[in-house]
Parts: sequence; structure tokens; C-alpha cells
Amino acid sequence: MSSAHVPPEIESWFSGRGWRVRRHQSEMLAASDAGKHALLVADTGAGKTLAGFLPTLSDFAASRLDDAKPHDGLHTLYVSPLKALAHDVQRNLLTPIEEIGLPIRVETRSGDTPSDRKKRQRSRPPHVLLTTPESLSLLLSYPDSFEMFRGLKRVVVDEVHAFATGKRGDLLALALSRLQAIAPDMQRAALSATLADPEGFRAWLAPWGDLDAVELVEGEQGAEPEVEILLPREERVPWGGHAGRWAIPQLIEQIKANRTTLIFTNTRFLAEFIFQLLWDVNEDNLPIGIHHGSLSKEARRKVESAMARGELHALVCTASLDLGIDWGDIDCVVQMGAPKGSSRLLQRIGRANHRLDQPSRAMLVPGNRFEFLEATAAKDAVDEGMRDGEDFRQGGLDVLAQHVMACACAGPFHEDALLSEVRSSLPYAWVTPEDWKRVLGFVENGGYALRAYDKFKRIRRDKDGVWQLTHPEHAQRHRMNAGIIVDAEMLTVRFKNGRQLGKVEERFAATLSPGDTFFFAGMSLEVEGLKDMDLIVRAAKKSATIPSYGGLRLPLTTHLASRVQAMLSEREKWGRFPDDVREWLEVQDWRSEMPGPGKLLVESFPHAKKHYSVYYTFEGWNANQSLGMLITRRMEDRGLMPAGFVANDYSLAVWGLKPVEDPAPLLSPDILTDEFVDWVQESHLLRRAFREVAVISGLVERQHPGKRKTGKQVTFSTDLIYDVLKKYEPDHVLLEAAWADARARMTDVGRLADLLERSQHELVHVELDRVSPLAVPVMTMIGREAVPQGAVDEELLLEAESLAGEAMRVDEAMEGV
Repeated sequence: MSSAHVPPEIESWFSGRGWRVRRHQSEMLAASDAGKHALLVADTGAGKTLAGFLPTLSDFAASRLDDAKPHDGLHTLYVSPLKALAHDVQRNLLTPIEEIGLPIRVETRSGDTPSDRKKRQRSRPPHVLLTTPESLSLLLSYPDSFEMFRGLKRVVVDEVHAFATGKRGDLLALALSRLQAIAPDMQRAALSATLADPEGFRAWLAPWGDLDAVELVEGEQGAEPEVEILLPREERVPWGGHAGRWAIPQLIEQIKANRTTLIFTNTRFLAEFIFQLLWDVNEDNLPIGIHHGSLSKEARRKVESAMARGELHALVCTASLDLGIDWGDIDCVVQMGAPKGSSRLLQRIGRANHRLDQPSRAMLVPGNRFEFLEATAAKDAVDEGMRDGEDFRQGGLDVLAQHVMACACAGPFHEDALLSEVRSSLPYAWVTPEDWKRVLGFVENGGYALRAYDKFKRIRRDKDGVWQLTHPEHAQRHRMNAGIIVDAEMLTVRFKNGRQLGKVEERFAATLSPGDTFFFAGMSLEVEGLKDMDLIVRAAKKSATIPSYGGLRLPLTTHLASRVQAMLSEREKWGRFPDDVREWLEVQDWRSEMPGPGKLLVESFPHAKKHYSVYYTFEGWNANQSLGMLITRRMEDRGLMPAGFVANDYSLAVWGLKPVEDPAPLLSPDILTDEFVDWVQESHLLRRAFREVAVISGLVERQHPGKRKTGKQVTFSTDLIYDVLKKYEPDHVLLEAAWADARARMTDVGRLADLLERSQHELVHVELDRVSPLAVPVMTMIGREAVPQGAVDEELLLEAESLAGEAMRVDEAMEGV
């Protein structure tokens, strides 16, 4: 593609900073000038955000306006997955606007934006509005949205990989279709540093999936990142645990040596846990901060501002800062625990330096030996430039129902026109007229089994096929409850004076009594009492508990899992591993077998008067957890007297009172059509999935004027409805949506099905006289499933050493080998 003519005042601004307009930035402008949509894939620090906004800046440049008046009203929407990213972009976008002298007003809009500003933004919008998918969907639910977006020229979707393949991506795809219908000439642009499947994302971005309408722009190559795996200096790589607490003394040394260190953890619990461990050894009182999604807006903004000013030596965080935050003075990124994917790791590494021509420096801190292998696999993938990511899936029917309601709130709609609009988005191109009627019927009255209740009658249709709200109050109720992220119910943590610190899960708060203490927001707190949805606290001198958030486990990607399995079979490459890791694998190889590619290894052995089987699946915790439940059911049916199971990302350990002599029947694929269906219907899994789709679809409302339902109240309501639908309308659209969620997201059933299929021709069963070296990491978890992740106590370490001693004992037969 030919380069576009960059306005001279913008080119001059680049030159004044010692920069040049990069090829990919110019090509993004050229694509816009040609009237095309564009997908930019460029390394972190390549100026992606500026590339996305270059057409907008150019439209307001005096040399292009040629004495014409600049655009009046909303010109560009910028959509990001994180509120923090939108605020960071606003900071960095204002600099070129002000220094070039462009007449552009920029504002942000999210759940944190004051209501008076939100109202004013609808009547007098800025030229550039920075927002999230949820806030955009809410904007589209207002009648004045047609006027607000009629002149929209451009939508920029940042970090598109972070949400396009999930339900937030479904919601955004529907919003883009609606915007395209309101402003037919609107151009779409998407930005990302880490795409394994650019063609799939081009199809997602394009109206009607038309790849020819979307220009793929690839960024200039940046400096290769420098990735190091941190190892214990004198101790061994731990057998079990995920926190990496052994590395705390070495991390403090890194923090002292660097200007700013960004420390990523995979969960909010670990963020609080690692922060406290660091603070306990922070003898120099270096300024160290903490950032995660449960902290209050004020706490997050305070930390973000301190980082932007270079005032923090270190910041412990979660995925809340994974994306795009431009803090140039970060000179080292630390990943605590395994990264679970090469793209995720690359994204986090990119937070260091944030400059294209300078290498980003990162350290990986494995919590155990399997995590060391996974960290090595991720490092190799990054070194080779390999990416991974989630596959695209059909859009959720619950999200579609929410969108239909948003459209009804904005004004009457004709069902055929809206169906055409919906099907122009990739996630919903599959929707048939029959599917559409079911969704409309649900939004109309809740469905056959619920239509007798007036509260579910939200829209009605006239004889011409035009739908509208049954009562204006439904619009208010929709806007109060709309959203995609359905977290566990949260309680606000605050001091008696009203100052808020953030939120903890309701189930954690329920375990606390006045006088109990816990760590939160980097502080030691004592409970004073519980009032409505507030947990009242005061400062405490010491603490023993950290909130253990439910949240979601980051899935191990199939790409990394395959790499780890390949490592296990490549004996000639074990020499690069630390001595204790190499010895671990060598003894395993001698005593048993290695679970390499094309081999599903199952080991059986006695231990502590029980019989154990360990299945080395490498399919991730979700799939292994589901497999454990299914296998124990089959063992029960066959009289093998199962006693329990534990799972990690790599393996599953099941034990009982009788030995498993042949695991093949336990793994036959029909387990998914027989036991799986029964188990899901009997377990909490489908009920939990139904609760989420019921909330997203608007069937059950969490928020009412002046009050909010507790988590128990929402669960009670959804359980009642679930039982009614299961009995009287088993084909209800929300039960279908719940099944889709339960199968795909909560159990990784696709990976489970592949595993069972492979077991038919790849199964290798090895019977041993005692625990094997490779089984030790999962065996250390037995009896401690309820212990919060990262809480590795002395007893656990002693048990790991005992198991390891048994597993690694060298018999006479091996001496001299």
C-alpha cells in the first residue's frame, strides 16, 4: 500500500521530538484516505495508538481543512478493554493535540464517569470519546444516540485481542454493527501487538466479514525482548506451590537496582500476597504500590498517577495493567508464576521500556518445576516470535438479548432490519430467522414458561413487525443492569469516615467477624462490622488473612502445552535445565515414562494405603477438573471406591481404595454423552452458568432504584427460574446459552473431547511401586485444595520433600547407570 501524505504540521511535530512518522503509521492514514477499514499488528512501543489516531488528527489539521470548518460533534470513538488504558491514552493524546494546536476536545466515559458529565456528553459530545464496550452499549440505548453518532467518522478498537473472542467482543461487534447502520461511512480500525490469527480478526472487524474491506497493516520490527528465568541461588526449584515466594529476596534486589519494576501476578489474591511479602522485607521503605481490579477507582488512579510521575520503585499488579499503559521508565517486568501463554507474556513484557528500538527486559519466576518448564516454553516461543490466543466462537445468545433490549430502549425497531444489522457482525452471522424469533420472544415476555408474569413483559410488536418498549421504566432498569462482566457479588471495604478502599467478594466477607483482621489494598485492616453492602474496617497492626478471590483461572494455551510436552521427550536438550530439574526428569525417565507428544501417560501406584492414578493430560486446570469429576463417577459405578482427586494445568491425580488396573474404560469418549450430561445437570455448574446468562440477558436484575440485590438474592432468584424452565421449557433460549457457557468456558469441553479421543490410541499405562518424580507436584496438592493459592506453609514443604524423597530414591538397580 502506498504511504499517505501526512499533514506538514503533524510531520513537523514528530521531527521536533526527534521522531519520524513510521511506515505503519503512514499506511494507517493511507487506508483511511482510501475509505478502508484497517487492522494494525505492531510491536509494543511502535506507536500503535498514534497510528490509530493519525487519521483523526489529520482531519483536524489546518493544512487539510483548507479554511473549512473542523468537524462538529463526535468524530472518533476509541474503545479499549480497560478503563486505565483509556485514561492513559487521554494523557498521551492530549500532548500532540495541544502542541500541534489542533481544535480537538477529548474526553473519557466509563462506569467511573460522573453522571452529570455523562448526560452532557450525549447532548454536546467531544470530538474524541474514549470508552469501553459496556459504556458504548449503554450510549446506544438512548434515543439521542442516533443524533450523537450520525456524524461519526471513525472507531478505533485498541488491544483487540484482549476481548474480541469473548462476550465483551460479542457486545462490541453488535455495537459496531449498530454504529455502521447509523453512520454508514464510518471507518473501523483495530490495534494489537499480539495476534496469532490476523485473518480471523480481519473477519471480526469487517462488516459482513468482508476481508477485502479491511487493510492489514503490519508494523516495523522492534528490538527483540530480553527474557530471563529467575532461579533459586542455593535452593532447588520448588516441587509445588505457585506463588514463587522463594524469590522475594532476589526480587527486592532487582527493585533496588532498577528505576521501576512492574511485577505481574495471575490473580488478585497473589497480588496482595506478593505485595505483603515484599513489604515485609522492604527495609529501605522503597515506594511500592499495588494495583488490581477490586481496588477503588481512587486507589487505582492514585497508583497510576504515581507511576506516570516516576514516583514508585515497584508496582505489583494483575491483568488490570496488561495492556497498552505507556510508562516509559519501567526498565524491568517480572512475571510471578507461569504466564500461561506466549502472547500474554509478550504483552506483559512490552510494558518495559515501551520503545520500539530498545529491548524490553523481563524476568519469569516459576513457582514449581512444571512452571519452570512452562516458563521455558513461553520464553522459547517469544524468542521465536510465535503467538497464541483463543479461537473465535459463536456469539452468546444472552449478549444478543441484551443488545436487542438496548436497541428497544433507543426507539422502536423493525425486526427484519435489526436482524440484518445483527448478522452483519461475525459473531452473529450464524443467526437464523428461527433463532431470531426465539431471542425476540424471550425479550418480549421471558419465554413460554414465564410469559404469565408482567415483570418479564419488556417489549411488544405491532402488526407491521415494529417492536417497542411496553413501558418507559424498562429503559431505566436496563441501563442500571446492563453489562457483560458478572463477578461474584462484592462488598465495599471502607473506613467509618466513608473512605473506600475497594471491594471483596461477599463469600469472603461472610467469613469475617468484628475483630478479625485481613490484608487488603496493601494495608492491614481490622473488621468493625458489616452494614448493608459495606464492610466497615479500621487500620490494624497485624494481619493473617488475604481475600481469596474466586475470579477466573488463566487457561494454559494449547500452544504452550504442546511445547512443554515436546520438551519432556527431547532428552538431548535437558542439559540446559538446572541440575535439580534435569535430575527430576532423568529419574522419571528411568523409573517410568515421559508424557511426550502422541502419548497420554497414566501412572498408577500405591501411597499411604490408597491407590493413585495420575493422568498427564496437559489440557489445563478446567479440563482436568472436569475429567476428575467424570472419572470418579465411573470409578464409583465400577466399584473402585474413589476417594478424591486434585488437578493442576498439567495433570490429574485420582485416588481410591481399589487399584485402577485398566484406565482405558474410564476414558472412553462416551463419557461426554452419558456421565458428562448427568454430572453437569446435577452439579452447580449449569446453575452458575444460568445465573450469569440470566443477569447478562436482563432476565434477573441486580440493581433497582435505591437498592441492590445481594449475591444470595440473585442466586435464589435465578435458581427458582432455572428450576421452572428446566421442568416446563427445557429448550428455553437461556438454558441453551447456559449450556454453551458450561461446555465451552467452564469445563474446556473441547479440549476434554480431544483428550478422550486421543486416549483411544495414545494411552500408555505404567504401574509403579511408588510415587513417580513427575507426580510429586500434583500429589503435594492433596488435602490442600481449599488452601488459598500461594499459601505455602511449612507442612506443605515438608510433605513435598517427603514425597520427593520417595520418588527420587535411587534403587540399587539404578546405581552405576
